[in-house]
Amino acid sequence: MRTSLSGNALFDWDVTGGKSYCNFKGVSCNSQGYVEKLDMTGWSISGRLPVSICSYLPELRILRLSHNHFHGDFLHSIINCSLLEELNMSSLYLSGTLPDFSPLKSLRVLDMSYNLFIGDFPMSVTNLTNLEMLNFNENVELNMWQLPENISKLTKLKSMILMTCMLYGPIPVSIGNMTSLVDLELSGNYLTGKIPAEIGSLKNLQQLELYYNYHLSGSIPDELGNLTELVDLDISVNKLTGNIPESICRLPKLEVLQLYNNSLTGEIPNAIANSTTLRILSIYDNSLTGEVPQNLGQQSAMIVLDLSENRLSGPLPAQVCNGGKLLYFLVLDNMFSGVLPDSYAKCNTLLRFRVSHNRLEGPIPGGLLALPHVSIIDLSYNNFSGTIATSFGTARNLSELFLQSNKISGLLPPEISGAINLVKIDVSNNLLSGPVPFEIGFLTKLNVLMLQGNMLNSSIPKSFSMLKSLNVLDLSNNILTGNVPESLSVLLPNSINFSNNRLSGPIPLSLIKGGLLESFLGNPGLCVPVSVSSDQNFPICSQTYNRKRLSSIWVIGVSVVIIIVGALLFLKRKLNKERFMEHDETMSSSFFSYNMKSFHRISIDPEEILEGMVDKNKVGQGGSGTVYRIQLRSGEVVAAKRLWSKRTKDSASEDWLRVDRQLKTEVGTLGNVRHKNIVKLYSYVSSLHCNVLVYEYLPNGNLWDALHNSQVHLDWPTRHQIALGVAQGLAYLHHDLLAPIIHRDIKSTNILLDVNYQPKVADFGIAKVLQARGGKDSTTIVIAGTYGYLAPGDSTDPT
Repeated sequence: MRTSLSGNALFDWDVTGGKSYCNFKGVSCNSQGYVEKLDMTGWSISGRLPVSICSYLPELRILRLSHNHFHGDFLHSIINCSLLEELNMSSLYLSGTLPDFSPLKSLRVLDMSYNLFIGDFPMSVTNLTNLEMLNFNENVELNMWQLPENISKLTKLKSMILMTCMLYGPIPVSIGNMTSLVDLELSGNYLTGKIPAEIGSLKNLQQLELYYNYHLSGSIPDELGNLTELVDLDISVNKLTGNIPESICRLPKLEVLQLYNNSLTGEIPNAIANSTTLRILSIYDNSLTGEVPQNLGQQSAMIVLDLSENRLSGPLPAQVCNGGKLLYFLVLDNMFSGVLPDSYAKCNTLLRFRVSHNRLEGPIPGGLLALPHVSIIDLSYNNFSGTIATSFGTARNLSELFLQSNKISGLLPPEISGAINLVKIDVSNNLLSGPVPFEIGFLTKLNVLMLQGNMLNSSIPKSFSMLKSLNVLDLSNNILTGNVPESLSVLLPNSINFSNNRLSGPIPLSLIKGGLLESFLGNPGLCVPVSVSSDQNFPICSQTYNRKRLSSIWVIGVSVVIIIVGALLFLKRKLNKERFMEHDETMSSSFFSYNMKSFHRISIDPEEILEGMVDKNKVGQGGSGTVYRIQLRSGEVVAAKRLWSKRTKDSASEDWLRVDRQLKTEVGTLGNVRHKNIVKLYSYVSSLHCNVLVYEYLPNGNLWDALHNSQVHLDWPTRHQIALGVAQGLAYLHHDLLAPIIHRDIKSTNILLDVNYQPKVADFGIAKVLQARGGKDSTTIVIAGTYGYLAPGDSTDPT
């Protein structure tokens, strides 16, 4: 094993130094000196595991190999370890078929999760009557199979995790005889039929997860209310109908109840408000009616409440944050009425508060907009009135504020500038009046600003020119006056609308050339410069405007000439000095003087990487650099991306500064990203003449090549797998990171494929972290997609 495997963790295995193998890392022996336990969990070692392992370790009882990089066909030989009690081969991503496990009569734990096994599921596991834990989670390459009736032979089984492993058909009623079960997880499969009432006989069950089967139908059995030990119940994303059983709501230990995306009807049982344990209630996207129990959350520390997309009515529950832990309050798309309880202004832990598309009215509690941790507040499409409290300027974590389509009046407070992380503001279609606050220009992260449909009556603040990240700007249908600031020309957002105001004077030429002329319709006082052909909607500006413009052009032109001449003289002097200094530089003193930063547990010698970047190893060249396939001495294969060379004798300082920024961007965004559909950045090496990013190597190249290579056949299941994987990777970047990442260059050449055609999103050369917008390069940031509705399913997933 020592000679066939490689990895830092094996340095302790000194097989020639006389040290007893019983004292090796991960090895335990019995009193006779035989190895009985081998635990290599998470060592990140690679290579071939000897197929004869069982003949040399006849007393082996525990074998844990998870989270490594083994290959070879050793699995079928493992069944010769006849005394095995625990076999854990999770997260090895092995392929091949599964053996007959029947000889392993003593096996108590079998964990084969996160692999790529093919062929039939091993029904032989039903013969392992001593099994206490069975886990085949995430084995999506298996043939479709059904749970057999005789699964109930496993009477000692406590944990049965068969998620996303190609199960189909009905859940056998015999499962009710497996009374030792504590954890039953069958999610992410293709199960059909009804949920067996017999599951209610599993008196020890603590976790029941049947979500994402899509086709489980019928009603939720009342018998589930007999599961008095149940802590977590999730049967979301199916076709369940009928009411929520009151018996479930009375379960004494229930903490998580997730029934979202079904077709449930009726009212929410009042009994749920008496729970002292409930933390997560997610029942959105059903057809529930009636009022919500008013004391919901009064006796339990709620973390998530999502009632969105139902037909619920009446007042909102006022006590939901009594426990002091509420993070998500989501009730959008219902028929709730009445006012917002003042108690919501004390929900200091809230992250998201969304009550849009209801019939709520009255004032907005001032403290609600000033909550210290909230990132999204959505009160849109209601009947709220009153003014916007100045206190929300202290909401330092607020990124999205939606107040559109209400009856809010008064001023838009200048204190808004204190909410420094605002990215989206929509207060359109209200009754706001007074000036547009100059202070909005200080919100440098702002991407969407929607103020249309109010009675704002000032000029357009010149400070808007500081909003370098602005993508959508709508000031239409107000009473704005004055000129259109020339300084706005530096913005040129994707969408701009100044129509139907009282603006006057010339429209800046750059905005006209940007194709934005229609954005100024409905302003009778506006005109176009003489240099622009007459437009039927706008008159040509008078000679007074044109003379002023001509004078301005002369002043600006003279100033530019003086600046350019001065800059050329400065550069000439500086370049002469640099040529003198560079004369004594040598390659040996700079190329091998490097810095290195690693992000994963993989041993990489920087000099080995630098030496491997030769023409014979080149596999590609893109807009940001050249990619090499390098096989390390350890046997590991990596992809090294060498960015454009840093400063040379003929390069301008701006060029290598741009490369440095690009490197920092790529390292900053990828280094700490962890997702199965995102390419791993192992490390980066930086020297005076060279910047290198070291990635995992994906042997099947990119998606474009796979689609256009006649020798590669991508069947429809594989194409679906690729599309789904890319979507999951992007969803992770957009929604699951503390600082969301926008890739901005998704195309088939940037989708890499591993050995099993699992996709990985690559090339983050121009990705940006939304919260790092400072500096010159921040002007290119554009947030893709719409600015409005956010699906509650994406916003509430507690995982």
